[in-house]
Amino acid sequence: MSQIRITKIFHFEMAHALHGYDGKCAQIHGHSYELSVTAIGKPIGDVSNPKLGMVMDFGVLKKLVNETILDQLDHGLILSDRSEKLSVSTTQLFDRVIYVPYQPTCENLLSDMAEKLQKVLPSEVKLHSLKLVETPSSYAEWFATDN
Repeated sequence: MSQIRITKIFHFEMAHALHGYDGKCAQIHGHSYELSVTAIGKPIGDVSNPKLGMVMDFGVLKKLVNETILDQLDHGLILSDRSEKLSVSTTQLFDRVIYVPYQPTCENLLSDMAEKLQKVLPSEVKLHSLKLVETPSSYAEWFATDN
């Protein structure tokens, strides 16, 4: 049976700031992100399996991506743990501030996402690639073959 790639596309909103950056992105700002997740594997050939012909159920892939990545990041503010900690009197506006041990660039976010997704995908399916679109003209890609 042939190896087949399947892709699911996700949309989410997120803000970030780049600590120590020498441009406008040093300030808190947001993006409407598009994340493409591509997995690779052989379609199920067992005729008694209800997932016959699928590499992976798209619904399962959606659930894994949501639980592993998007539930944490969507409508969040991502900052480097080297950034000044926010001190605010109200937590309602800032209850989704996430500090990460890296500069939250598109590239580093992808690397982190890949590491997390590789741990939760079924063993018979491998993560092939990720694409994170930050603006209509800017994106980063991660490929398993490069890593």
